[in-house]
Amino acid sequence: MTKISKAIAGPSRFLDDRLGGANFLKRNLRKVFPDHWSFLLGEIALYSFIILLLTGTFLTFWYVPSMQHVTYEGPYAPLKGVEMTAAYASSLAITFEVRGGLLLRQIHHWAALLFIGGLMVHMLRVFFTGAYRKPRELNWLIGLALFTLALVEGLTGYSLPDDLLSGAGLRITQGVMLSIPIIGTYLSFFLFNGEYPGESVIPRFYSIHILLVPGILLALITAHLVLMWVQKHTQMPGKGRTEQNVVGGPLLPSFMAKAGAYTLFTLAVLTGLSTFTQINPIWLYGPYTPSDVSAGSQPDFYMGFLEGALRLMPAWEINAFGFTLALSVLIPALVPLGLIFTGLALYPFLEQWITGDRREHHIVDRPRNNPHRTAIGVSGVTFFSILTIMGANDLFSAFFHIPLFVTTWVGRFALFIGPAIAYVVTYRICVGLQRADARVLAHGVESGVITRLPHGEFVEVHAPPADDLEAHVRGKKSIPMLPGADGDGQVPPETARGMLGRLRTRMSRAYGSEKIPPKEDHEEPKVPAGRDEPPHR
Repeated sequence: MTKISKAIAGPSRFLDDRLGGANFLKRNLRKVFPDHWSFLLGEIALYSFIILLLTGTFLTFWYVPSMQHVTYEGPYAPLKGVEMTAAYASSLAITFEVRGGLLLRQIHHWAALLFIGGLMVHMLRVFFTGAYRKPRELNWLIGLALFTLALVEGLTGYSLPDDLLSGAGLRITQGVMLSIPIIGTYLSFFLFNGEYPGESVIPRFYSIHILLVPGILLALITAHLVLMWVQKHTQMPGKGRTEQNVVGGPLLPSFMAKAGAYTLFTLAVLTGLSTFTQINPIWLYGPYTPSDVSAGSQPDFYMGFLEGALRLMPAWEINAFGFTLALSVLIPALVPLGLIFTGLALYPFLEQWITGDRREHHIVDRPRNNPHRTAIGVSGVTFFSILTIMGANDLFSAFFHIPLFVTTWVGRFALFIGPAIAYVVTYRICVGLQRADARVLAHGVESGVITRLPHGEFVEVHAPPADDLEAHVRGKKSIPMLPGADGDGQVPPETARGMLGRLRTRMSRAYGSEKIPPKEDHEEPKVPAGRDEPPHR
């Protein structure tokens, strides 16, 4: 029996007698986490957020959130004697005068990009695998709220240096506010404490950026992790995996070791990017003045889709009763964002309504096994990507010598045609991959061994798939449909007999119509596995 030292046994007994934590720790430190690579995508966002908090705390020691005008007398010679806000002057001081300031500024900026990028790929992983289904709908909505707040956090932080580039983004934000009917002017006056730009927006953004939004983000991340902990982690189909278990490594020491290494790896990547790749050189842009706009102004990638929407929208205004409704600003500012976020928020419930599936799901789908869902997701990504690309249509025109008129109209057509093409192509690819899986189970995998049949034909020997591969493929589950939607002669329920019910039945039939069995019977020649072995199919 191993003897525990008094230095450990004494404090442990003290805490357990008063807090009763021994059983809790024993139970939770052995919690199992799946080891599939895709589950690490969400951790990228988590570790980036931790780095954001640490670097942001460092920057607050020197940043001055004030719009008071000062004359720059710092070491950067091109701006000496130039009037600027104290916020911009302090940002320059962090960059050129604080030891390690430029590196920490750039780590903070890169970490912000990686945080939002990590949230995006994590949400895509959850969507494409169906990990949002019961009982995880609430966690899916929390994730959407996290992503929305991350965009707000990025916008407020992007504006704090008060350089010419960030000021241009702030001006667009104010224009979007003014386009909102009835309340737009009041919102603008409330945020800027009067006429734009005023003297209060930087201090207000600073409070929002370091206190309000991070506090809400911390609360939502905690709730997100607690729900994940309680509901247990989803896992990919495979050998030994069921709806009642989780196959992987325990929290201690397996997952903790991986998490620690992954955190250091994330920090190393961000430090490397910040060391060798320049980002946001505010000293080149100069201080913000409302009358100037820098050429080639582009926002960070996560705001690029709003920029692209504004550029693609035709000039369209409605003037009535002495008021102007600027649809050329209102529609691109609200409609694309509303379509994406509303669709993502409603999708788990719409899918449940269409399929009638109210079971709990702890094993996720391979994206190919739900072609409609995957095609819808790729269409959304295509829509988002086209808008983001069109946010730089002026640069494309300049570098490739294409008229801006042409790039704009190409973007307008692509915005509608691209997602439709992406849907059809993705759907056919998913169905083709399902058929390839069925052939693997029916005939085995290609071995690379060529043999000659008695009648002279040369064929390749197929070997049975490995157990883990076979279990992974056989993990496919049929997409549920409403009673009577599959045309099996069942009398449809009373709820499916009205106009809405018939629509729901047709949608269920279309959504769940992929009926490629795990093992298809293909007309291919039997292939002998060897001289004395029976052929494998």
